[in-house]
Amino acid sequence: MNIRWLSLVLMLPVMANAQSLMECQEAAERNFPLIRQYELIGKTTDLTVRNISKGWLPQVSASAQATYQSDVAAWPEQLGTMLQTMGVDLKGLRKDQYRVGIDVQQTIYDGGAISSQKEIARQQGKIQEAQNEVSLYQVRKRVNEMYFGLLLLEDQIQLNNDLQELYSANEKKLSSMYKNGTAAESDYLSVKAERLNVIQQKTGLESQRQALQRMLSVFCGMEVKQVEKPVLSVAVTQQQAGLRPELKAIEAKLRLANAQEKALDAALMPKFGVFAQGYYGYPGLNMFEDMMRHDWSLNGIIGARLTWNIGALYTRKNDKARIQLQRQLAENSREVFLFNNHLEQIQQNENILRYQRLMADDEEIIQLRSAVRKAAESKMQHGIIDVNDLVREINSENAAKVQQSVHEIEMLKEIYDLKFTLNN
Repeated sequence: MNIRWLSLVLMLPVMANAQSLMECQEAAERNFPLIRQYELIGKTTDLTVRNISKGWLPQVSASAQATYQSDVAAWPEQLGTMLQTMGVDLKGLRKDQYRVGIDVQQTIYDGGAISSQKEIARQQGKIQEAQNEVSLYQVRKRVNEMYFGLLLLEDQIQLNNDLQELYSANEKKLSSMYKNGTAAESDYLSVKAERLNVIQQKTGLESQRQALQRMLSVFCGMEVKQVEKPVLSVAVTQQQAGLRPELKAIEAKLRLANAQEKALDAALMPKFGVFAQGYYGYPGLNMFEDMMRHDWSLNGIIGARLTWNIGALYTRKNDKARIQLQRQLAENSREVFLFNNHLEQIQQNENILRYQRLMADDEEIIQLRSAVRKAAESKMQHGIIDVNDLVREINSENAAKVQQSVHEIEMLKEIYDLKFTLNN
């Protein structure tokens, strides 16, 4: 999917303590508690893989049992009678039997089962890391909102200061005119009231800036005293949005499906191993000896075992179908994300173009409003217009300047929102 994007060149900080947007984003990501989950996920995955690897170690089990049987192996009656006539006492096996033993098994070949389980555990860990990265990536957007909101407030405060100076200058002129009898006291008081009203507006703006500044400082884990305004260097190019962490998470799910499919193949392979069994009890392996003496004895067996469990064939078809459905769900999620991402890019590009068109006229509007305001000041001094007309023109000029500032900051924000959308 091809889109247009705007590359930005950030100017050097105007002041030594001013933070750039990139600095704030990096600081916020380091400070956000979610960053610590990477280490926890890595340790959990490592422990899981190490536990699965223990499958290659000898598997030792101990057991003890006592049984009572309804019947036991015995000498044929005729043979017993004959041996008794010869003076041989045949006690036969006892019905109560006891055994305390150890069983040791060592896997030599498992058909790749352990290896495939380790790979599944690793891929599951990568999915968790990718999902964590998706959540952490949203921190950038939250920083953008606060950062550009702070920039807009600082611009408005500066414009407010300029407006105060303008009202103050006109207030002094009207004060002098009032003293000379060329202006009414109400005119002087009206301008003074407007100046005080502007001071109240500044108080509100400074309160908002302080609150937002504190929020951004806490979010970044550092004191943000001043933010710098990026300067645009517009260059149009073509790029695909293939670097978003959401897409990485989907790729991780597809790799997990591949690992699970390999585990199905490993489940069909034969297993080979060696074993050893030893126990102390009665009866032992020499049954004939135990028929004559009811003594406990040590016994042992060693051997090799080949097993081939074909039971996995019963569910193999359904298991493969389930894994294929998981792939299709992941692919569909990718298509949905790219579709929505493309819509966001279209909207953001259109917004950027709209602000460019608006900003093209802002400077001329300000110049015209400034000329009208200066003319109104001159007419006021000559008594041609009243003070209400002057106040209206001053406010109109200030409104044009505020509008220019809003357009500029909103355009910057849209550009960085586009960078966020592209992970550029």
